[in-house]
Amino acid sequence: MRLKVSLLDLESGGKFIVVLNREDAEDLGVSGLSRVKLSCRGKEVTAIVNVAFESIMRGYVGVYNEVKKYMNLREGDEVEVEAAHSPLSVYYVRNKLHGRKLTYEEIFEIVKDVVSGNLSEIEIAAFVTALHTYGLDLDEATSLSIAMVETGNKLELKKPLIVDKHSIGGVPGDKTTLLVVPIIAASGLTIPKSSSRSITSAAGTADRAEVLMPVALGIDELREVVEKTNGCIVWGGALDLAPADDIFIRVEHPLSIDPLLLPSIMSKKKAVGANLLVIDIPTGRGTKIKTIGEADLLAKDFIELGRRLGIKVQCAVTYGEQPVGYAIGPALEAWEALNTIMGKGQTYDLIDKAAHIAGMLLEMSGKAYGDGREMALEILRSGKAEEKLREIIGAQGGDPDIKPDDIALGSERFTVRSKRDGIVLWIDNASIVEAARLAGAPKDKGAGVLLHKKIGDRVSEGEALATVFAERASKLERAISIFEGLPVIGVGERMEMLIHEIRERPIAKKTFVLER
Repeated sequence: MRLKVSLLDLESGGKFIVVLNREDAEDLGVSGLSRVKLSCRGKEVTAIVNVAFESIMRGYVGVYNEVKKYMNLREGDEVEVEAAHSPLSVYYVRNKLHGRKLTYEEIFEIVKDVVSGNLSEIEIAAFVTALHTYGLDLDEATSLSIAMVETGNKLELKKPLIVDKHSIGGVPGDKTTLLVVPIIAASGLTIPKSSSRSITSAAGTADRAEVLMPVALGIDELREVVEKTNGCIVWGGALDLAPADDIFIRVEHPLSIDPLLLPSIMSKKKAVGANLLVIDIPTGRGTKIKTIGEADLLAKDFIELGRRLGIKVQCAVTYGEQPVGYAIGPALEAWEALNTIMGKGQTYDLIDKAAHIAGMLLEMSGKAYGDGREMALEILRSGKAEEKLREIIGAQGGDPDIKPDDIALGSERFTVRSKRDGIVLWIDNASIVEAARLAGAPKDKGAGVLLHKKIGDRVSEGEALATVFAERASKLERAISIFEGLPVIGVGERMEMLIHEIRERPIAKKTFVLER
């Protein structure tokens, strides 16, 4: 069937999509989410069909921008349109829905079609749901990791040894990367750190780093920065490394499932050429991993998957029952990290965690033959880490002379005060994150929460527990409501068995953490 092109000026996010008039679709024998093949001037493309009743006239085909650009179409061009078969990957997705183990070739076909836009959102959601329902063993995790690497860019560095670190997320305020990368780079090792923006947290590593420097670098710019400074802290979304992962995340997030945790992380580390890797597994209430036993099992899988991919992996099981440091929110966390690397502030837990993770990498690489943590602390104390961070900031296009006071924090503020004397017994991480997000984080960089007390600290009645920062008064009011509801920071004289009373049927909210 020959149809005239109608340019819709719509983006689909990478998929080839066309819109047919209902009667033309019936004549072709296709329906919504079926596929058609378009041919014009020697170019062909298979596209997913949407059906319109009135917005597309009969005899016309509406094309999204991706189809227009690929086929170089103009308004009114005539194209040949015919029904097309579903790609083979759809049948492989159906096999997984029935619980069948997939081969590498089948998984590669699925991932290739995900990246090229040949699968609809429903088909991708079906695949992700099948992985969640039936699980994926290490063979499938290996196949997925390799397929995700092969369908994206790779960072080629002329370096004999490349190291990296990654946290599976789940603990607020974890600005550890802003210390670990300059410590490692200052030691002479190469660490090309790509990170995510926030998905469900108050700030992702890329959000924190962006307060100090541009992070949306292309792969050639990243290579230039790393070759100059030994390290970088950039947003992975601009690099097209394992691009299938970003598409899978868009499905996982609304479904509150995360079956692709292992291949998602390991594919991106393989894509940057990492030889040595430390995985940080925060553990405890409010995190992804609730117990040390669960953390040990996950570590076992990371180590084995790394072995299969040619990456030596060690895991750090870290304490996750309260925020790391005192600051939660992009600008607050960048401010705290900069103060810390300059030798200011009392962030013992942040320094300790960064030193342990950096120390593991120093020992794995042979840079430290004894106490890697002590070597990391010495690099920090000597000022070499600060010097290296400023070098990286400058190389990425930021101001290398930036001071903590230069960082703009939200002007709208409210201080939460203790209602009794006692000791801080617990902190509800999920509520702290929710308050920071309601205040505007991570979009509003200056929004967030600054803790004044942490677990084990003594507090007097009326003393400040936390300050909420926002850029707009309306958002500040929303954040304050979190602290006016159930307790967010528990204060008592000793460990008390009662956390709080529930006298009415509560609205159950289950925390879902999805971070990369």
